[in-house]
Amino acid sequence: MHIVPQQSLLTITVRRGGALARLGHDHVIASRNLQGVVAPALGRAQFQFRLDEMSVDEEGLRQAAGLTTTPSADAIAGTRHNMLVRVLEAERYPWVRIEARRTDDKETLEADITVHGVTRTVQLPVRIEEAADGRGLQASGSLLLKQSDFGIVPFAILGGAMAVQDQMELAFRISARQEVSAPGSGASPGR
Repeated sequence: MHIVPQQSLLTITVRRGGALARLGHDHVIASRNLQGVVAPALGRAQFQFRLDEMSVDEEGLRQAAGLTTTPSADAIAGTRHNMLVRVLEAERYPWVRIEARRTDDKETLEADITVHGVTRTVQLPVRIEEAADGRGLQASGSLLLKQSDFGIVPFAILGGAMAVQDQMELAFRISARQEVSAPGSGASPGR
């Protein structure tokens, strides 16, 4: 099965910190361009997304995350620049890669997450629902991660008086479908 990007979403919520946190904003960063495959029979999934294709602070996602402040367009552009250039070094490390495999616990996957050139293995709580036609599935879940676990120094200014907290929340909803080949196309069924 292949991931269907237009039906999939990965978000990362980062919160403000430091003595002057009240002057800053919490942020939601999102990828709607997940690429990859899911092999339910093998209990495995592999997907990736580019950092420079992520959005910052889409209004609907901010509301869904319960964020109460509204950053200006300039603040959003600044956040995006700082995230890609100063924090994540997206030119050097453009991809986030995730390889997941089923564990004995049906509600948990073991996932190798690679960000910023560092791979960490985490236990990933997940809910998997099969499509009514049996040709697809949707997986969803969330977990807390620390930027520092991936060698990332959270953004801070004014000696840390305004900062991004180390902890971030990753949430995902991933849809995958089997490709249906046209008769006579020569494509193998079920891939």
